Amino acid sequence: MGMKLWMPILLAVFVIAAAPVTEAPAWKAGAASSKITPEKPMWMAGYASRTKPSEGVELDLFAKALVLTDQAGGRFVLITMDLIGVPRNLRLAVAERVKKEHGIEPANLAINASHTHSGPELRTSKIHGADDLALREKEAAEYTAQLEDTLVRLVGSALQKSVPAHLDYSTARYGVSMNRRTPDGKGGWNNFPNPKGPVDQTVPVLKASTAEGKDIAIIFGYSCHCTVLGHQKFSGDYAGYAQQEIQKAHPDAVAMFANGCSGDQNPYPRRTMELAQTHGKSLATSVQAALETHMQRLKGPIRAAYREIPLAYDKLPTREQLVEEQKSSNKYLVTHGTRLLQRIADEGQLPATYPYPVQVLRLGNDFTWVTLGGEVVVDYSLRLKQDIKDPIVWVSGYTNDVMAYIPSLRIWQEGGYEGGGAMIYGSHPTRWSDKTEENIVNTVMELRKAVE
Repeated sequence: MGMKLWMPILLAVFVIAAAPVTEAPAWKAGAASSKITPEKPMWMAGYASRTKPSEGVELDLFAKALVLTDQAGGRFVLITMDLIGVPRNLRLAVAERVKKEHGIEPANLAINASHTHSGPELRTSKIHGADDLALREKEAAEYTAQLEDTLVRLVGSALQKSVPAHLDYSTARYGVSMNRRTPDGKGGWNNFPNPKGPVDQTVPVLKASTAEGKDIAIIFGYSCHCTVLGHQKFSGDYAGYAQQEIQKAHPDAVAMFANGCSGDQNPYPRRTMELAQTHGKSLATSVQAALETHMQRLKGPIRAAYREIPLAYDKLPTREQLVEEQKSSNKYLVTHGTRLLQRIADEGQLPATYPYPVQVLRLGNDFTWVTLGGEVVVDYSLRLKQDIKDPIVWVSGYTNDVMAYIPSLRIWQEGGYEGGGAMIYGSHPTRWSDKTEENIVNTVMELRKAVE
């Protein structure tokens, strides 16, 4: 056979060999979003000094859901919300319904709140400073019931939208956060920017996309309070603006923000809408930077573990001590003492512990996501990312329940607002035990072993 007859065959072999190999998706993913901005004025959450309900909307609030399915059919659900927190009763109700309606175990569901201080009050009792307490409690109960239905519906919608997908991970950095605990020179602590204090300015980014490269969801985190704003209009704060900017740049994606360990982290400068927009755009730029790296591709399976531990309080106050609190010139101490005396009357005694949620998710052998309840200080993120030896460790607070500040041992010993002072604004009997960090970290490590 002559050379001319061989040439087409050789060319065909070369073309076939040079064709790119398309990697089959290792997951199915679906995402859904719903506006959850209250349709009428409501009492707002986050600042005890407020004296009136909301006065309009600056930026709509959203709840969003991502459902991941591995090749064996295992599933994980992430829900994010532009709200102050996750009431425990909401987490329990949503988890129960998601299991009943979709067969997804409670351990495989995480609900994270952005902790915006420009959203509605979700508590259905003891709303600080309310002008009409009965009315505001009724409004909060109605909103929370509607929110429960919305979250369950979002999970179903995300499941219906699920398609074969890739998962990719990377990180960037962002510098707006600063530690807010500054020594006052008298042995105490001021809420003031401290450039020498610990921070975690990592921006973790997880992207779900189709085999053809179409975006499904972009999940990102950051450890910083959503407290740029403090006025009377509803807004997702800087995290809301960041999600908005990401969705402008990636119109097919649902952008989801998961707050990190930001109990002692504030955004600076702050207090204007323009700054909230600027910080949000800058954070979105960091997310885009992560998306433009050589992202690490993740493969299954999904493993998750969840435990509620009895987190102990410090020494409980006596009835006599609470009666003395009622005589204080500090109005917050007065109301704290009154609430606790009422708890004793209703329940017979004060609780010695609180059911604290700890959760560990693993995606394959590289990715470990730790979620913790409450306003966890940054020490937890820094420690767990050292203690857990997996290639990727993501730590989020404000997940599954936001009951109070959660201090590290260092901050517990230092005292101040995050160390226990903030407890007077709620119904907790006193600050946490000095064993708090030890108990939480030990539980995380036990759950990590359970999902080997």
